[in-house]
Amino acid sequence: MPADLDAQFAFLAEADRLKSVYRATTLHDGSRRENTAEHSWHVALYALVLAEQAAPGVNIDRVIRMLLLHDLVEIDTGDVPIHSANGAAHASLETQAAEQRAADRLFGLLPADQAQAFRALWDEFEANETPDARFAKSLDRLPPVMANLASGGGTWVEYAVTYEQLEARVGHKIARGAPGLWDWVQGKTKAWFSARP
Repeated sequence: MPADLDAQFAFLAEADRLKSVYRATTLHDGSRRENTAEHSWHVALYALVLAEQAAPGVNIDRVIRMLLLHDLVEIDTGDVPIHSANGAAHASLETQAAEQRAADRLFGLLPADQAQAFRALWDEFEANETPDARFAKSLDRLPPVMANLASGGGTWVEYAVTYEQLEARVGHKIARGAPGLWDWVQGKTKAWFSARP
């Protein structure tokens, strides 16, 4: 038991570093950029609050666990804003390999059984093939959209994003796992982009 606790507390101490990884997305009030730990907590709360938007059979407890773990790799890799010039690089083989190495290192800090279970959830989220992962991935795209709407455009203005780019990079991903949410959000985003000078 003490050896397991040593490993678990080492993992938790390392996870604390996620609070120092800043993202492009600002808080809703636009006062500062959020950190990745705040994003992970907020998107897990999205899952809890918006659970009724999931497809039948989606296990919200598993979705919340995925969302709490999904961005831990950013401790090693940092965040690549989806609308930045390097946003397309996020899907590159090099980025994927770096994230795999980070997952190996971070989850490897845990006792073997817990490391295996957490890594399996992370891999499932990344593969985006199960109903749980599709819903989790859809939710992961929502908080930045809502923050940009609340803050007067946020990163959309910063990166000169068009509605077509938003739909291509974000919309289809939300719609895949949460079509009702995209229908609602799409109306809000179309209105914002239409009103923009």
